[in-house]
Amino acid sequence: MKTKILDLKRGLLALRLGVFIVMFMWTLDKFINPGHAQKVFSKFYMIGGLENGMTYLIGALQMLLILGFLLGVKKRWTYGSVLLMHLVSTVSSYMMYLDPWKSPNLLFFAAWPMLAAIYCLYLLREDDSLMTINNWS
Repeated sequence: MKTKILDLKRGLLALRLGVFIVMFMWTLDKFINPGHAQKVFSKFYMIGGLENGMTYLIGALQMLLILGFLLGVKKRWTYGSVLLMHLVSTVSSYMMYLDPWKSPNLLFFAAWPMLAAIYCLYLLREDDSLMTINNWS
């Protein structure tokens, strides 16, 4: 039984690290290429006219959130926020799913298994305890 629990914890850690890597790259994009992030906000979230300063602020807040997620801080809040953030991102891209064979739309389908992974992490957040700050959860 202990082996199965350890396997579950290792699997959840792997999911958390994988989700973090994707979210980290999207967060870095806001600092390295704010123009790209601004285009994404305009096209998919209907939020146009973002200045670099606002893009950096959004990036900084997102970085705090995903670092909390990575460390397992306040899991209900951080895991739930990452789930909601990715859900909005996935749903807002609905037009890309309607024409999957137009490049690069097929890549957008990778959002769905990641959404499922984040949902699983949220549901199993109490079991996800390897490499977390447990006393803050």
